[in-house]
Parts: sequence; structure tokens; C-alpha cells
Amino acid sequence: MNVVEVFVEIDAPPDVVWEALLEFEYYPEWNPVSRTVEGIAIDGTERRGRYPPVDSRRFLDGPMIVTVEPYRRLAWLDRFVLPFALDRYHEFHLVSIDDGRRTRLLQRETVRGALVPLLFDEGRVERAFVAMNESVATRAERRASPPA
Repeated sequence: MNVVEVFVEIDAPPDVVWEALLEFEYYPEWNPVSRTVEGIAIDGTERRGRYPPVDSRRFLDGPMIVTVEPYRRLAWLDRFVLPFALDRYHEFHLVSIDDGRRTRLLQRETVRGALVPLLFDEGRVERAFVAMNESVATRAERRASPPA
């Protein structure tokens, strides 16, 4: 089992960060990891994503939302087509800080399966999560800032 965790503190309340995470239709504008996402996380429906074609090893079956705690936690499971080959459990945790004015965002992925040693690049995943967290922070902070 491999785990990658990346934190960022965002100058926006959790509800603003949550809304930015759930606006799947805008992912192509700001998200360096998932460019296209379909589905409605709140209803627990499937989240289907098309990713940049740079990763030819993309054989996962498509993420399925497994946990939704509004304004606190969103998680999905992405499985390789073959059972026990490669499972990716991906989570976002939002924690209110500074009396609700700011958010600590944790993005975590737990990866298990026989193909992990061959397909999982921890450094690459961590760099991608850092970039995505920074993008979420920028988007949420813009929304939370009072107009000039």
C-alpha cells in the first residue's frame, strides 16, 4: 500500500473551497490533473473522467464516488479493470481553520494492488497533487476575495 498526502491552507472558507471542487464543468479551466469530469458528486453518482493523453497506462475502470460529506469530505475509488490489480482511493478533506475564515485542504490517495510497483510513481503523483491544490486555492481565494 502506498499513500500520498498533500496539504494546502486556503484563504477561503470551506464552503467556497467545496463549491470549487464540485464544479466539474470548469475543471478544464484550472485543474492540471483531471481535465474533464462528468457526474454529480452530491448524488453519489459515478464520476467519469477523461485525462490528458500523456499517460498511456490509463487502464482504470473509472472513478466511483464513495463518500460525500458536504463541506468536509469527498472520496472516490478508481479500480483497474482486473480485480486486485490496482485500486486508487482518492480523498479530499476540508478542515475549517481560523474561525471558519480559512480552510486546510488535504488531498490523499491510497494505492493498492499487484501492479503498484509497475505503474505507481509517487513523486509524479505528489507533484500533480501539489499543482492541483494550488489551483483549487487560487480559484477559491479569488471567489472569497471582496471585489476591488
